[in-house]
Amino acid sequence: MHGQNLYNFSDDSFSQSSTHRPLTVTELNSRTRRMLETHFGNVRVEGELSALARPRSGHWYFTLKDSSAQIRCAMFKNRNNSLKFTPVEGMQLLLRGRVSLYEGRGDYQLIVDHMEEAGAGALQRAFEELKTKLASEGLFSAGRKRDIPTLPGHIGVVTSPTGAAIKDILAVLKRRFPAIKVTVIPAAVQGKKASGEIVNAIQLANRMPDLDVLIVGRGGGSLEDLWPFNEEPVARAIASSALPVVSAVGHEIDFTIADFVADYRAPTPSAAAEILSPDRQEWLHKLDMLNRKLNTHIQHKLQTTSQSLDNISLRLRHPGERLREHNQRLDDLEIRLQQAMTITLQNQHSNTQQLQSRLLQQSPARLVEKIRHRTEYLSENLQHQIQKKLERQNHQLQQLSGHLNVVSPLATLSRGYSIVQKGEDIIRDVNTLNPGDQITTRFSSGSASCTVDSLHPESPKA
Repeated sequence: MHGQNLYNFSDDSFSQSSTHRPLTVTELNSRTRRMLETHFGNVRVEGELSALARPRSGHWYFTLKDSSAQIRCAMFKNRNNSLKFTPVEGMQLLLRGRVSLYEGRGDYQLIVDHMEEAGAGALQRAFEELKTKLASEGLFSAGRKRDIPTLPGHIGVVTSPTGAAIKDILAVLKRRFPAIKVTVIPAAVQGKKASGEIVNAIQLANRMPDLDVLIVGRGGGSLEDLWPFNEEPVARAIASSALPVVSAVGHEIDFTIADFVADYRAPTPSAAAEILSPDRQEWLHKLDMLNRKLNTHIQHKLQTTSQSLDNISLRLRHPGERLREHNQRLDDLEIRLQQAMTITLQNQHSNTQQLQSRLLQQSPARLVEKIRHRTEYLSENLQHQIQKKLERQNHQLQQLSGHLNVVSPLATLSRGYSIVQKGEDIIRDVNTLNPGDQITTRFSSGSASCTVDSLHPESPKA
């Protein structure tokens, strides 16, 4: 628009003859607004945000300035609602809108339709363009990503040797599994030369004969700080790596092109070290969990068996043979319980031995020995508790048998009483008999067959 006469005040809208009346202020401002909006209908302006006001209406009013000038701006609610960031004083912005005039005050202003951060906005567009390009080539496909080793013997780390990232990685590995060997392949992770150094470091790592996996990353920072990991040469070097690559760039909220290309994305450098190293404490925790499950299982088994014994005792209705049957059943249950406990203990003992064997390969011998002694103590204590529980159950059974004998009809017969039967019926009332009836009298030591000669009913009581 340079070189064009944008302010043609000889235009009919501004020209006046001496015979015409003068313009009112309202008319002048209205014509000026139309002229500005006609000639500056869509402009892009970059500058620093200042004097931001947010009234209840939801509209934003602020000033955009540079080192020499400033302009008032307005961004209405229907436009600022879609912004994905909150502007603050001093932020460098790139605005798109139209130049206008606020007629009420005669203020020249910019009506803003779109707002983005000046530096980050350009980088974000470049990020999205490269992301789309590499995705279309299949570099982000899940099918090309490789599994990372669960227990690597040698980890390579491409990062700055003096940065916070390598310190975090080494601290985590020392705490979790210090036996893992770590080799740092140094590279700048910020600045113009960083991209080339990262590519060279990845290629050098792939020439090392005994590396199992490669961590590529750095600590947190701004989008500009992390930009080397958004450059195409780095992305293609990661994609071409023969070693599995774990991307560990910035913080959890930071995403780079390297994250999408890598075989695994860790949210932070510390998380990458956590993912690639087993945890000694986790193995100990698993063993403790197995011990607790064993105790719970045995306790449940004992409670179930106890309930079964109680139910069987409640169903005892007749002495003699039924009692012997239940005694035999209890003996059988006791044998089966002992066998089940033995098998359970053997299985758990076998599992414990397997876990101890695996733990010996990955943990200090002192911890393994301590766990072994603990397991033996728990096994002995368990046997002791089972034996005590069985003794209490046997004692309870003997008490129940004694109580049952006390109320048994056979015990009543032994005290001198007898039972009179007519056929299969027990005679409880003399009036149910007739002279000449054949009856059987049962004693504690046998029975006698009798004939009824006469009946002597008791007289009713007055």
